[in-house]
Amino acid sequence: MQPISEIAHSLGLTDDEFEPYGRQIAKLPLSVLEKRKGGPQGKLVLVTAITPTPAGEGKTTTTIGLTMGLNKLGVKAVAALREPSLGPVFGVKGGATGGGKARIEPSDQINLHFTGDLHAITAANNLLAAMIDNYLLAGNPKRLDPRSVSFQRCLDMNDRALRKLITGLGGKSEGVPRETGVEITAASEVMATLCLAEGYADLKKRLARIVVGTDETNEPVTAADIQAEGGMAVLLKDALKPNLVQTIEGNPVIVHGGPFANIAHGCNSVIATRLALALGEVCVTEAGFGADLGAEKFLDIKMRQAGLAPDMVVLVATLRALKMHGGVPLDSLKAENLVALEAGFSNLARHAENLKKFGLPVVIAINRFPTDTPGEEEALEKLCKAHGLKVALSDVFGAGGAGGEVLARLVTETLATETASFAPLYPDSLPLRKKIETVAKEIYRADGVEFLPAAKNRLAYLTKRGYGNLPVCIAKTQYSFSDDPTKLAAPVGHTLTIRDAKLSAGAGFVVAYAGTLLTMPGLPKRPAALDMHLSDDGEISGVM
Repeated sequence: MQPISEIAHSLGLTDDEFEPYGRQIAKLPLSVLEKRKGGPQGKLVLVTAITPTPAGEGKTTTTIGLTMGLNKLGVKAVAALREPSLGPVFGVKGGATGGGKARIEPSDQINLHFTGDLHAITAANNLLAAMIDNYLLAGNPKRLDPRSVSFQRCLDMNDRALRKLITGLGGKSEGVPRETGVEITAASEVMATLCLAEGYADLKKRLARIVVGTDETNEPVTAADIQAEGGMAVLLKDALKPNLVQTIEGNPVIVHGGPFANIAHGCNSVIATRLALALGEVCVTEAGFGADLGAEKFLDIKMRQAGLAPDMVVLVATLRALKMHGGVPLDSLKAENLVALEAGFSNLARHAENLKKFGLPVVIAINRFPTDTPGEEEALEKLCKAHGLKVALSDVFGAGGAGGEVLARLVTETLATETASFAPLYPDSLPLRKKIETVAKEIYRADGVEFLPAAKNRLAYLTKRGYGNLPVCIAKTQYSFSDDPTKLAAPVGHTLTIRDAKLSAGAGFVVAYAGTLLTMPGLPKRPAALDMHLSDDGEISGVM
């Protein structure tokens, strides 16, 4: 790795425009962006993927490899990525810093505590939770109803035992007993709020408007009523500054924020994206899980709030994953199967069609595996051509930036020859239920939406209280277009069931819960933590 000062200088930053955090990491103060307001802006390339499978798609690896490939072509590209959560790192997914020869470094630090951003978010979240309980005990002047408190504590770890709790037990001096729970930090409103904030002033306004519950007349009670926003902002001061690291080929990468895309909006921070656009010719960023989740939320929530517009989309797939969508079990994916590949291609085609509804050029990146056969690659190229899709094979895992040059050339050609006409899927003025129905029908391809009584009542309440103009963030399984994780490929004839809704006033959207998705995941039967070790000389293994 190069010293982080060299990476910063390659971006045109002076010594007083970055704050070293050790030898290979730096914090970027918000003044860097302020100084460059009104200056040249790069192109914005979004990397998303088909519906994820256990076979793997490699979205982050492709994002990093494309950035390296563009730099090899002489394009000053800067990647903007999310920070990993300890929950998936120690659970199922493992590390989130790319793979093979398309990685960012120092990977162990990034995957673990990094610069402490997620811990600061956890602390700020839990400060508000503690102040709510203290408010109930110490007079409760706004007459906050303990039964209405919706704001929960959070923890950056998968821990199913904390999903449902009763707090305040032990007598009058211990607090007011009430039902509550804990969610993972990546799903918290404070995480979403920080990632969509434009600066310290905006962060404080957003924190102040977080709704924690209602009073005895059913009027919202906010963090400002609790007078918690000041202390929360203090804890988040350094966490709002993006982090600068590098690829293994010495290209700059900004890593900041980490909301999940199946239970939150799934994108890195607005500030990080703006910085990458101001410092480079091309910003390559990604949105979590499949395009029906992360990309839709990136386009309908993040771009809407930030006033930004992407220039194109790269849709990532693997032949293995397409065959799995076509019905091949995980242990049989090595064998060539053109019939299954064609059947699974329906998933890729649907995602591409959906992305074009936003007025964006789309190219397909096939993340190559050693088991891919020439016959399968040829068949996929024919399928893409028949659907009018540009496609490039990418071997960044095995060959780094050199393996991403074909994709990088396709991206630069598309940026030069095709003009985006970006527009969100729905207007602000559309009612909340209609917004949910629009996403369900246009993106998930559902025949309709069933709103359970709790969801109907909550959406009607939020509309009455003036929140009806907010965008919607649908929380659903990442494994299917539907809310049933077993329905692979491109299911039709399904109904999306919305069981409840929740206001994220600080973030500026309404969360609609589909199916039985949980905001606090659990560890799997065999967590990734079992394979992690620290040697006697301090070397970490098993995190990737």
